[in-house]
Amino acid sequence: MTNRLAAETSPYLRQHADNPVDWYPWGEEAFAVARREQRPVLLSVGYSACHWCHVMAHESFEDEPTAALMNRLFVNVKVDREERPDVDSVYMQAVQGMTGHGGWPMTVFLTPDGTPYFGGTYFPPEERHGMPGFPRVLAAAADAFHNRREDIEASAHRMRDALAPRSPATAGDVSVETVDSAVRGLVAQTDMRHGGFGGAPKFPHPVALDLMLCRYAAHREPRVLEAALVTLDAMARGGMNDQVGDGFHRYSVDATWSVPHFEKMLYDNAQLATVYLHAFQLTGRGDLRDTCEQTLDYMARELLLPSGGFAASQDADSPGGEGAHFVWTPQQLREVLGDDDAALASRVFGVTDDGNFEGGATVLSLVQPPDDQVRQWLAPLRARMLESRAQRPAPSRDDKVITAWNALAVTAFAEAGAVLGRDDYALIARQSMQFLMDALLVDDVVMRSWREGQARTIGFLEDTALLASALLTVYEANGEPRFFDMAHELCEQIPRRYRDAGEYFDTASDAAETLIVRPRTIDDNPVPAGQSIAAQAFARLYGFTGEQRWLDLAMEIVRPYGPLMRRAPLGLASLADAAVRCVGDTRQIAVAGDPAAQATAELVDAVWQQLLPSRVLAWGPAGSVPLLDGKDMVGGAPAAYVCERFSCRAPVTERDALVAMLAAVSAG
Repeated sequence: MTNRLAAETSPYLRQHADNPVDWYPWGEEAFAVARREQRPVLLSVGYSACHWCHVMAHESFEDEPTAALMNRLFVNVKVDREERPDVDSVYMQAVQGMTGHGGWPMTVFLTPDGTPYFGGTYFPPEERHGMPGFPRVLAAAADAFHNRREDIEASAHRMRDALAPRSPATAGDVSVETVDSAVRGLVAQTDMRHGGFGGAPKFPHPVALDLMLCRYAAHREPRVLEAALVTLDAMARGGMNDQVGDGFHRYSVDATWSVPHFEKMLYDNAQLATVYLHAFQLTGRGDLRDTCEQTLDYMARELLLPSGGFAASQDADSPGGEGAHFVWTPQQLREVLGDDDAALASRVFGVTDDGNFEGGATVLSLVQPPDDQVRQWLAPLRARMLESRAQRPAPSRDDKVITAWNALAVTAFAEAGAVLGRDDYALIARQSMQFLMDALLVDDVVMRSWREGQARTIGFLEDTALLASALLTVYEANGEPRFFDMAHELCEQIPRRYRDAGEYFDTASDAAETLIVRPRTIDDNPVPAGQSIAAQAFARLYGFTGEQRWLDLAMEIVRPYGPLMRRAPLGLASLADAAVRCVGDTRQIAVAGDPAAQATAELVDAVWQQLLPSRVLAWGPAGSVPLLDGKDMVGGAPAAYVCERFSCRAPVTERDALVAMLAAVSAG
């Protein structure tokens, strides 16, 4: 017998449809029952690719006695955090305040009005390693609700006050020096031996790495590039990177990037592909280009759906257990490759009899950077290993389409297509964006997710802002003004629907429901913060249009957080990028000429070949974008105009002349 979750579209919720727990999806029905019966709510939040979510489900939610206890004591609500980041954000903040830490699965006990009064993350079925058993937690939470109600109500009042969003404690201002100070802070936090920021566990933090690369592009401070590359190189060689099938796992459990948590998330791979692309542009290193292309190829092979959208993730677990699909033993290598190639593969990938993972298996790493000869040998070997691995039970895929994450993927494919001259990537970007516009824009309102032909939930600020930003990038890559026009429309909506009294919130004013507080996120975790991306998009629109109001809107978001950028650069990297676009040396580049002409394409390509972080690029039909106004061809030939703060140099018509001009502008 299934429960109510069987009617949901979320793969994560459907994973729990056969539980004996009487689950409700998030919504008024569950809270109405809680109010009527005066029972507390048990809120369980997780996501499809989460290993410990599966563990707790198997241990507790599939256990008949535990489920019976849950059903008797609570109204039980299950939430997919990827569909409802607003719910996750509010209650994760509460759990972190109660316990000092957070994570998933998240278990929170609420009063019937939705106020949290107790919570935690994973609870084992019995007391273990100092953690109380889940049945004991259930009994204690129910007892507190019924027998210590005055304490609960007082605590609930304090909790609501604590969860209310607050403006920065210290007002500030921003300058280029503010951002450069933040970048110096990132360099100081970098583990210069193994890469990454701090110790284990290590997360990739692609936004911070990209900020470092972009600031290096501006001022060429070698230490900044060195710090970024030590991390990028270590991740590419380590177990974080799937050395056989490509694509990056979520994070490393150790300090050396050797053993990951094995889920693969669309947002990580999309952002990392872009970072490796930018690193290639700065260095010309072929291995960085290879990592970019391998990551995009993984996304196209494993996550791209027939609809044109991208699936959200691949699971950490497979039928063989966590990581079983990915790890290797010496015997498995011998069976696939034969003794001689297996021996060499073991040396290259660090496969030993003892292994570095459970059961003596090894998560593959490149023990040393391969030279050209080894790299040539690796290609057919990896193909044979991948073919063999494809016969193993595979991790499941969460095939819901999330707008914000798809926007990151479209951006990566559009940029790579333009920089690398990959028409296949450009086509994926264009077709995927078309799908998002067709399926996830409902009456010009961005929706959060799509699955089985159904768009669900009014989009959050990150969805609208990232989609607007991706539309601008697709326009810059292919010159079709309709993408610019839609980006402009979405940017017009953002202050109207997400802004209140000068502050930006994660949820729209026309959202279907109101939570106990209206969440507001400023930190990148792990997707760039919505209001930071909104500020970037506003600053880019200022470059395209010259309209001061867009710069004013961007600065309204950026300005209060100057002091915090210096203190917490790892969480505010996308806001720092927005700040540079507002107060740094911005460039506007316009290419006038027939968009279909080869000479026009050569000029556009010259712009894409250099990493110019704070530039906008307008091209396409004459007059279609304000930046093109007054920009004419020269002598009947397509012409490029390079402007700094809207002061333009003399136009050039030759690719080489444009390359030289851009290099001079970049240098100084």
